[in-house]
Amino acid sequence: MSAAEPIGYEELDQVVSHLRLSIPASELHGSLCGFLAAGGRPRGKRWVLAALQLEPADTTVPDADHDVLDQLARQSEDELADPELIFEPLLPADDHPLPERADALVDWCRGFLGGFGLGGPDVHGRLSEEAQEILRDLASIASSSLDLGDVDEDEDALIEVHEFVRMGAMLLFTECHISNHPSSGTLH
Repeated sequence: MSAAEPIGYEELDQVVSHLRLSIPASELHGSLCGFLAAGGRPRGKRWVLAALQLEPADTTVPDADHDVLDQLARQSEDELADPELIFEPLLPADDHPLPERADALVDWCRGFLGGFGLGGPDVHGRLSEEAQEILRDLASIASSSLDLGDVDEDEDALIEVHEFVRMGAMLLFTECHISNHPSSGTLH
């Protein structure tokens, strides 16, 4: 049995459209990643409804869409934990217009913060100062609208912000998971 193809932005965007969600795919992925980073555990079908902020009586998520979202949760958790630092926020590809990609990164950060709050509401007080600063910076990005002017400079700035967000998400995931599973103090 071969490994499933990774879920990409376009596939997630199709699920979001199919489910007629009021949030973009990038925000949904950010929410999932924030939830995972804070120590949340997506188990069973109920997590999908919670992540999508849907009431069980109001909607059903078709099995095919649930399977995509479930695979995305496993994929995202594996990528956030990967020591090779392979994690990437799901955003529109580089061939999309710069303003669309910038807005998607803002949406991703907004989702991450919401998911982080849901995934570990008591974790914030245990975070290092560096991790708290990353959360503040993500909040600044999430509440901003990126002013675009010079295309080359803006492309470079977006790459820089994207890299900060990517690394910040992995650092938060690592710190929360280390604090949730402290070592015995014995080095091997």
